[in-house]
Amino acid sequence: MHSPAALPESPPVAPGSGWWAVCLCANWCGTCRDYRPLFDELARAHPQMRFEWVDIEDEADLAGDLDVETFPTLLIADGATARFLGPLLPQAPVLARLLASLQAATPGGGAGAEAQAVFERVRAARSA
Repeated sequence: MHSPAALPESPPVAPGSGWWAVCLCANWCGTCRDYRPLFDELARAHPQMRFEWVDIEDEADLAGDLDVETFPTLLIADGATARFLGPLLPQAPVLARLLASLQAATPGGGAGAEAQAVFERVRAARSA
């Protein structure tokens, strides 16, 4: 079985390029631990995207003031703009459909200032 601790290394992504899928989780959450292998599978299936796993307790500075109430919470960004932030059923097909629909949508409104701030912190921390 694939070890959930090893997420494939993502190549650096320049600001404004490439889609990001960021899972905001907590290590104590059983649902998150169960979701990790599915998230890793999606990362391997979508090599053109960047997938990041953020434990909001170990990396509280990345979450900032965001109050994550439901796990897993996903942040999806088009490389420059946070397009989605919210809880998502911990099923790979649900995330795959969300990614496809966001990528097919006309670029436009983002997910809000709080989502954008979280994305910018994650992008800065993980692109360095």
